[in-house]
Amino acid sequence: MNIANFLHRSARVFGDRPALAVGTKVVKSYEALSIRAASLSSGLQRKFGLKAGDRVAFAMKNCPEYWELMFACWHGGFAAVPMNAKLHAKEFDYIVANSGAKACFFDAKDFEGINAQPRQPFESRPDDLAWLFYTSGTTGVPKGAMLTHRNLLFASQAYFADIDKLGPGDAILHAAPLSHGSGLYGVPHFAAGAANVIPESGGFDAEELFDLLDAWPGSSFFAAPTMIVRLLASPAARRPTHLKTISYGGAPMYVADSLRAIDLFGGEHLYQLFGQGESPMTIAGLPQEFHVRRESLETCGFARTGVEVRVLDSGEIVTRSDCVMAGYWDNPEASAKALAGGWLHTGDLGRMDARGFLTILDRSKDMIISGGSNIYPREIEEVLLRHPSVAECSVVGRPHAEWGEEVVAFVVRKNPVEPSELDDLCLSNIARFKRPREYRFVESLPKNNYGKVLKTALRAVLSAELRKRL
Repeated sequence: MNIANFLHRSARVFGDRPALAVGTKVVKSYEALSIRAASLSSGLQRKFGLKAGDRVAFAMKNCPEYWELMFACWHGGFAAVPMNAKLHAKEFDYIVANSGAKACFFDAKDFEGINAQPRQPFESRPDDLAWLFYTSGTTGVPKGAMLTHRNLLFASQAYFADIDKLGPGDAILHAAPLSHGSGLYGVPHFAAGAANVIPESGGFDAEELFDLLDAWPGSSFFAAPTMIVRLLASPAARRPTHLKTISYGGAPMYVADSLRAIDLFGGEHLYQLFGQGESPMTIAGLPQEFHVRRESLETCGFARTGVEVRVLDSGEIVTRSDCVMAGYWDNPEASAKALAGGWLHTGDLGRMDARGFLTILDRSKDMIISGGSNIYPREIEEVLLRHPSVAECSVVGRPHAEWGEEVVAFVVRKNPVEPSELDDLCLSNIARFKRPREYRFVESLPKNNYGKVLKTALRAVLSAELRKRL
């Protein structure tokens, strides 16, 4: 079982059909992409001495070559380690070192001339590592979720079973990062012979995306809720000509925003998903029919096909299926904790009604989700505490109409310090999107009898301020 065979099968059946496009221009047919991936795979083996099981890291913005490299990795039996292109250099350094990557690419030009005689795909086993998906941990140290060929096959089959039937006349628009959800949903589209379209901007631009939805028949795309909010607010907003499905998730979606999205796009075109890197995109889902009837919009739906979901007495959501990761890379302690009892412990708190519909109530461990990206407060706190003038600090999320949440840092100072100094410190150590949007200086932090900072009290202060403004 090798995910690379998705591409090579489509090349045999749909050889001259569009596989990759930039904007409205086709740049690779399935036959051409299949040949390129196979020859690049052989070239990587020859140049870097790679063998099956070795890791290849890359941190590129969305581009057609991204998929060349991804399938080249799978073709050779290597594990792909896609990294968010927005990360800080120090974060790249950590992931590359932790994964033990034998090669790392930051630009398509780094491998454009690498070729060799194509070989047959490596005969990977179902439980061989295919994708090392790095997701930040509560300690601020990223953990690599080990996704196997079995996991990616299951996730793709669940897409076909629950979200859409696909064919060579369809397309997926990659406006979200390929290192995460959009890339994961590209896999079933390759399996079906659909076109994978990269916007000319290389990312998300509302006007451009509306234009592409009018240009490509059978168009689908994955979006974080913040992207949908920006689409709704765009001057270019209109009912697209060729929209098939918007799969959205990665953060909670407010019911008011869901209703606005239904009015613009039509409920028959919306699918809400609940998943995480440890069970990629595949835990629960709210199908299109429930958007059409506008039922249960406050929930994230019910268990996906072949997936079990439970809510423990503690309120934590757990799941098990063939989509659940094999564990965390080189971290047996974290793996044992996350997979205790044979279930993936999501760290999310929720409730389930008698019909099996799941509602997420809160996120444990104080995680912040901004623009669909997970942000862990402790990671930021540890950076701020490096400043000699910072005595204590606590980072929490504040509700934000567009991004879902924004980061606010409460800081107790030893000596005078300006917000700009703290901002510079953060920008030197973590990704820009993680830095606090406000530094609030306080005399002390609220704590319980055990000395633990009460983040709930801090969030309550921010929420009260927002209510006064409304």
